[in-house]
Amino acid sequence: MSFLDNKNRFLSKFNSRHSNANQLSWLMISSIFLFIGTRGGVAQVRTAPKTGFTLQLLHTSDQEAGVPALKDVPNFSAVLNALKNQDANRDGKPDYPNTLILSSGDAYIPSPFLFASDTVFGGQGRGDILILNALGFGAIAFGNHEFDLGTGLVADLIRPKEDYPGTKFPYLSTNLDFSTDKDLANLVTADGQEASKIPNKIVRNTIITLNGEKIAVVGATTPTLRTISSPGGVTVLPKEFNDRDAADIAALAAEIQTSVDTLLTKNPKINKVILLAHMQQIAIEQKLAGLLKGVDIIVAGGSNTLLADKTDRLRVGDKSAGTYPILKKAADGNPIAVVNTDGNYRYVGRLVVNFDANGVIIPFSIDSKISGAYATDSKGVAAVGAKPDPKVVAITEALKKVIIAQDGQIFGKTNVFLNGWRGDVRTQETNLGNLTAEANLAIAKRYDPKTVISIKNGGGIRDNIGIYTFPAGSTRSQDVIKLPPQANPVAGKKAKEISQLDITNALRFNNGLTLVTLNAGELLAVIEHSVAAIAPGATPGSFPQVAGLVFSFDPDLPAGKRVKSLAIKDGKGKIIDVVVKNAELVGDSNRVFRTVTLNFLATGGDGYPFAKRERVDLTRC
Repeated sequence: MSFLDNKNRFLSKFNSRHSNANQLSWLMISSIFLFIGTRGGVAQVRTAPKTGFTLQLLHTSDQEAGVPALKDVPNFSAVLNALKNQDANRDGKPDYPNTLILSSGDAYIPSPFLFASDTVFGGQGRGDILILNALGFGAIAFGNHEFDLGTGLVADLIRPKEDYPGTKFPYLSTNLDFSTDKDLANLVTADGQEASKIPNKIVRNTIITLNGEKIAVVGATTPTLRTISSPGGVTVLPKEFNDRDAADIAALAAEIQTSVDTLLTKNPKINKVILLAHMQQIAIEQKLAGLLKGVDIIVAGGSNTLLADKTDRLRVGDKSAGTYPILKKAADGNPIAVVNTDGNYRYVGRLVVNFDANGVIIPFSIDSKISGAYATDSKGVAAVGAKPDPKVVAITEALKKVIIAQDGQIFGKTNVFLNGWRGDVRTQETNLGNLTAEANLAIAKRYDPKTVISIKNGGGIRDNIGIYTFPAGSTRSQDVIKLPPQANPVAGKKAKEISQLDITNALRFNNGLTLVTLNAGELLAVIEHSVAAIAPGATPGSFPQVAGLVFSFDPDLPAGKRVKSLAIKDGKGKIIDVVVKNAELVGDSNRVFRTVTLNFLATGGDGYPFAKRERVDLTRC
């Protein structure tokens, strides 16, 4: 057991016995155990304040507003504001006056929510930004979904217009170079400025001052951005990145460290640093934690990892994916906290932590009864005794009118719940995955009857078609009941009917279709790629949902050698061609199969190696 582990065990026991210990007590004890963790080196010179400092960090990521956000966003505002303004002793002052509100990215996503803003606010996604402004975010890191509709939309959302304020906060990323993109280059400003002075701007890092105490905030974005989104001319660093390669993780850490070091060198009195890291896998943020110096807190993003402790009440059906926060040892020997919550406005993350006089976090000061995940369902709102922000309610109600109109456009009917749950469509076959892949194949056959295969990525499915519910009086996750869509009398929709809104909410990207020709060897390479990222705890967006073929694979084998069998089947489910048997390619490797896929994948999205020959992009009717 390491010295730090022993320290944390001791401090944890002390805290459990002395939960009301005053600031002087924990500062004295922490100084005994943290003397080896002072930050040195030219780039980490720190001038210590005279006293410790308590920070309340309210955070989220992956807001990605879809239809459920019409309810969850107002609830989120109620919980967020209640925590921000908490006054337990009723002295007229907030319990935690030093409060930061931050997000680690994916603040919006192509969805009915985003598209409805075009009608209501004169531009796609503006409702999302207006909500973020009203909630009071101090800074947000770029995720991948910000770029899904290109950099032109990003610029439109950040930049103010006559009737639209743009972002009242800066957007951050230290490993993206925006100077190479024509839409975003002129939005970049100098790093290290106060966030409040640079709304509508893009920077690598910024400073937020809380009651005289300056806190550095640095952003970072997944280096896989180019393969999972559409960042235009933006330069992504490092240019080559494999999350399983320690050297690539180190190269990413070096990009971040340069930004941190430069900021601290220019501002030697700053000794508190928060990294907003949108890395898609919390395992990457944890690896970064051990490689960085001078960073105190990492707000993870992109993985929708719900970190919570035993004192947190979770939403029905949810389970904790790890303890809140995850505590690691940074490269400078100091403790570093990694935090995250589930996305889609379903939780507010809350970290209340003390810093010692050297700006080092004190792990034992984190009280599990205070810090953790706060659910934004109706029970969560009732628990904090607050009401939704009127500004947020007004925005969502305006969008709701446009969105509900789509719920009256009926396209089908289902007697069962259609599973589009993130953790399922990215790791296994589901009925919604099958249905959407089969639908793509049916459309493709109208254009080319020789089409026999449909391949799409599970990451393109963003929600279920149907609802979760529970028997009366039960809240146990094992009692969950999955039902088909419910009726909406206001829109004229009957129970079990599938509306345009159901479809556009589940398939938010509205991808086009592309026909390609694959020979047997290329087909095997595509399927190998689709399962290459499967690993314990991972939910890769590249995982496939297919039609016209069946295959098996072993995730314990090395990537690229996992497929055990693969066969083509006809519309009745009969095998018509065996391509792989006993992990070996069968027959002529040059025989070809007409295939339909998403145009996003056909152009290399999610890293898919589709052949470019005989490509036909299908037009939308």
